[in-house]
Amino acid sequence: MTGSSGPSRRAGLRTVVAAVAAVPLLGMVRASAARQESRPRGTLLPAQPVPPLEVMTFNLRFASAEEPNSWAARRPAMRALLRRAAPHVIGTQEGRPQQLRDIAADLGRRYAWIGVSRGAADDEAMAVFYDTRRLAPAEHAHFWLSDTPEVHGSNTWGAAHPRMVTWVRFRDLRAGGREFWVLNTHLDNASQYARERSAALIAARIARFDRSLPLLLTGDFNAVAHVNPVYGTLLAAGLVDTWDAARSRGGAYATFHGYRPLTPGGDRIDWILATPGFRVHREWTDTFTLNGQYPSDHLPVRASLGAE
Repeated sequence: MTGSSGPSRRAGLRTVVAAVAAVPLLGMVRASAARQESRPRGTLLPAQPVPPLEVMTFNLRFASAEEPNSWAARRPAMRALLRRAAPHVIGTQEGRPQQLRDIAADLGRRYAWIGVSRGAADDEAMAVFYDTRRLAPAEHAHFWLSDTPEVHGSNTWGAAHPRMVTWVRFRDLRAGGREFWVLNTHLDNASQYARERSAALIAARIARFDRSLPLLLTGDFNAVAHVNPVYGTLLAAGLVDTWDAARSRGGAYATFHGYRPLTPGGDRIDWILATPGFRVHREWTDTFTLNGQYPSDHLPVRASLGAE
């Protein structure tokens, strides 16, 4: 696949990567050496367990000044939610440039992000945020959900807006550099035809990736899981619904609530899909509010994953 090495700097969007180096004290080194010398030969140290990979998909609801759910009103709740959740990777939808910069500032210097606007006249992005202490991007690129996927902003299937995918190949710094793919998307809200064509294109692109590496697909699919043909197309591409695969699940709610009371057991249109290379420990929809304010008109979906 064509791509670029490391994060890009596109107009209005940025990536910040922070690295921390630690130098051990001499006394600590000597004490460690003494312990090693006293250990019987042939004794193997137990492998350190790799902490679960915490993943989130979240339609942010684009920033606007419309009350009572303006971005100014929602930002404190968004900040509190993300700081509390501390995901290692977040696939976001609908983020606008200043909104994404606000979120980056609120998350702090340990996070960075990758994304571009989906069209010249449409500045929403499918930005992927990641914790630089856990993950390092090795390669990334974007494609558009159209007959001309390499053309920025292209829209040939009658979608209400240009639609796209941002993908990243990450190295897991806590798992010996183990690599995996993340694809993040937002399918059209108006056209089922565009959604079905988009799902077919995503499935075809997934087939071109190195399938020896695990893969995650995050997004707002504007399609109900288990019901819409979009779901079947993506599962036929070798993906599993992490909600169904999870060993345990939190409360189930419709993932779009529109600032109205939550619907238990309602339609899931925001999903995290994965190849079988991931073990799904737990998945849940996060119902966090701050003083009654939801961060978005969608609930974030969260999953705690391990390697098979």
